[in-house]
Amino acid sequence: MGQAKAMADGSWYDTDIDHVIISEEQIREKIDELAKQVAADHADVKDGILLVCVLKGAVMFMADFARSLGRQGPSTEMEFMAVSSYGQGTTSSGVVRILKDLDRDITDRHVLVVEDIVDSGLTLSWLMKYLESRSPASVEVVALFRKPDAVKVQVPTKYVGFDIPNEFVVGYGLDFAERYREMPYVGVLKPEVYARS
Repeated sequence: MGQAKAMADGSWYDTDIDHVIISEEQIREKIDELAKQVAADHADVKDGILLVCVLKGAVMFMADFARSLGRQGPSTEMEFMAVSSYGQGTTSSGVVRILKDLDRDITDRHVLVVEDIVDSGLTLSWLMKYLESRSPASVEVVALFRKPDAVKVQVPTKYVGFDIPNEFVVGYGLDFAERYREMPYVGVLKPEVYARS
């Protein structure tokens, strides 16, 4: 089905999705729930929380989470990092290169890494060690999605939104070849879509 026909029936991406596993409403409710948990746990933090977004996938989550957290309590500041993990195809080796580092000192700050998804845990494990080496008051992780069946390295992820199956999922920041990030829900991509790439 062509893109014009798909757009007439709905969004361009709808025809590429086999089935939806997490709806837009479920995501919104879970983000508010996570923000309440983080706000309650950090009620006594005087200098606020430094949110560190891992580009690009976590951008959607970061924006909505920061707004929700701002309504709940502690002040927040936002920072962005971009890292590249070397590996074969779609798998991570855990060997990481920093493409964009933090723009500020995090010494004695309460840092919350905002991740879209934890799958192997290899890159996140490296990132946590890197941030901890810069002497913050604390480093914790909030991840909207986690694939428990894909985990190779256990990372202390304090706040997790959804455990999802180890399938090829896209949407709400999760991409395939830089596409589908803007979808407001999370769905499983039809095999024929990634098979032809």
